[in-house]
Amino acid sequence: MAISFRHSAGFGKRMEYYIIGLMLKEGIDCYVPLVDDDGIDVIIRKQDGSFIEVQIKARSKDVIEGDAALFAAMTHEYRANYFFIFYSERLEIMWIMSSEEFLKECVTNKTGKNAGKRSIWFNGKKKDPITGEPKEYAKPQYEQYRANDFSRFYN
Repeated sequence: MAISFRHSAGFGKRMEYYIIGLMLKEGIDCYVPLVDDDGIDVIIRKQDGSFIEVQIKARSKDVIEGDAALFAAMTHEYRANYFFIFYSERLEIMWIMSSEEFLKECVTNKTGKNAGKRSIWFNGKKKDPITGEPKEYAKPQYEQYRANDFSRFYN
């Protein structure tokens, strides 16, 4: 069965609300802007009263094999108190990075139509030693950003 346009077009928004729902379950104060024209999907009020801005990026389980956690052609310059939440539906893994960490870890395209845009690829692909089939895996160099909760936002 083919994926309908309606299903794929709404994926990003569904994932934003899914992630925000998980934050709310943890007791985080979340505020959702009505308009997303500055790359802010949710604003979090921390326990100390300060605020952080968060951009949520998600990859569908339906992306081509090998791209489960590829986040490409992103425009971003350093922003204080700004974080990314990256989520791979197929790998069921979430990574949280500050703006500074993202800029340290990402690749910036030098040429082509996406020159100046940034990409990060959290997964690799290797053959399963038993089946010989290709298998996606989370790259170990990003393990420090892997998150099972939102405790990074608590303090």
